[in-house]
Amino acid sequence: MRHTTPGDGAATTAPGSPNLHFDPHNPSGKHFLGQPRMLANLFSVELWERFSFYGMQALVLYYMYYQTTDGGLGIDEGVAAGIVGAYGGTVYLCSILGGWIADRLIGSERTMLASAVLIMIGHLSLSLIPHVAGLAIGLVCIAVGSGGLKTTCVNLVGTLYSRQDPRRDAGFSIYYMGVNIGGLFGPLLTSFAWGAWGFHWGFALAAIGMAFGLTQYVLTRKGLPETVHTVANPLPHSQYAKWVGIALGGIALIIVLFLTGVLNPTNLADAVVLVTVLATIALFTMMLRDKELSPDEHSRIIAFVPMFIATAAFFALFQQQFTVIAIYADTRLDLNFFGWQIPPSLVVSINPFFIFVFSLVFAGVWTKLGNRAPATPTKFGIALLLIGAAFLLFLTQVNSDPVFIGWIVLILFVATMGELFLSPVGLSLATKLAPRKYPVQMVALFNLALALGTALSGSLASFYSAENETAYFGTLGAVTVGLGILMLVASKPILNRMRGIR
Repeated sequence: MRHTTPGDGAATTAPGSPNLHFDPHNPSGKHFLGQPRMLANLFSVELWERFSFYGMQALVLYYMYYQTTDGGLGIDEGVAAGIVGAYGGTVYLCSILGGWIADRLIGSERTMLASAVLIMIGHLSLSLIPHVAGLAIGLVCIAVGSGGLKTTCVNLVGTLYSRQDPRRDAGFSIYYMGVNIGGLFGPLLTSFAWGAWGFHWGFALAAIGMAFGLTQYVLTRKGLPETVHTVANPLPHSQYAKWVGIALGGIALIIVLFLTGVLNPTNLADAVVLVTVLATIALFTMMLRDKELSPDEHSRIIAFVPMFIATAAFFALFQQQFTVIAIYADTRLDLNFFGWQIPPSLVVSINPFFIFVFSLVFAGVWTKLGNRAPATPTKFGIALLLIGAAFLLFLTQVNSDPVFIGWIVLILFVATMGELFLSPVGLSLATKLAPRKYPVQMVALFNLALALGTALSGSLASFYSAENETAYFGTLGAVTVGLGILMLVASKPILNRMRGIR
């Protein structure tokens, strides 16, 4: 059986129409902003999913550590930040599960549909079930579902293009803009609902947004290319019993670890870091030892290793907008804006706002420059320099109390510029470097880098306090700037390893 991959193949001539140029990746011939028409549908689905995801995540840290008299659960602030980091890391860690199910069992499209349903269940649990039970059920369902959806939706976008299509990076940037439109408006509206009626109404609004996204997908899924139903590397039926046993054994192990206290809320983020590192090593090893892969495919996997490290380092700082920066917004910022007391959760909307404004600018620049644009390793190096600089900017306000809100806007602007150099380009890179045999699992590797970085954002939060801001922000900023310089120095040999991919 021939293995397929996102964007595998090139435009061909439709049978019986020798004079017409037929693109199998866009059979309708219709376009959206110069891209394949189906990009608009995936753009919209992801917009609503991110509306619900970020709308919920903007509130959940405060829901955990606010006192019960304020509608919260009264969990220790540091423990709550660690749980948020562990949850965020688990979202990306579960992308391996989603990728494996897509590649080996039911294909990308059906995996995405099942994941969306699971996310819907999670949001309903947070909004309807009170106390810790609703929190636990909701976060687990959303983490597992979002992991599956993240991997497969990116893969579905990749199926709309050939590997050589010059619109590919721009298309991913437009898709990424949809992500951030949802990320912008989700926290704005759920924060309003929190302030007016309480946390559970904010979570309910997130659930309504997810319902829109799920409905949108069910109504438009038939427009995707037929290749989305292909199972790239089918699992033999003889192995089904073995994998069911492994899955049940894993679930039982997690339950036992919680019941015995080995796993607990205080060490969840560290546990996710450990599991992510082990999973990363296992996945890289599995692909590199596969003798069916070509020398070029092996070389590209090796080239992805430093890109993985750079991505994890970037997101260890960037994802602190949901941990340390969220606490900073609640405790250090002057949130009084001309008499209006701004909810601290609205700080989460600053980054998506800048993404919304600048995504098309970056997409236009990359399209205009074409092959003259900086190669991907160079873009990653620039991203590390920018996120490191953003953290160093915190040092200017160490002695200010309270801190003018304009500073956090500036800091997140610099961080967002770094994100635009890395995130949409990284998604595109994962699909381009993917071996034909492992199209979705290569995207899962990119998401594992996000898992590692996000979990580290929770682990690092335990070292933060208002009293040690100089050491905390200064050390993380300086180390990341140093990594950015190393990445720029190594960009040429990494590019050589990518074998024709930029």
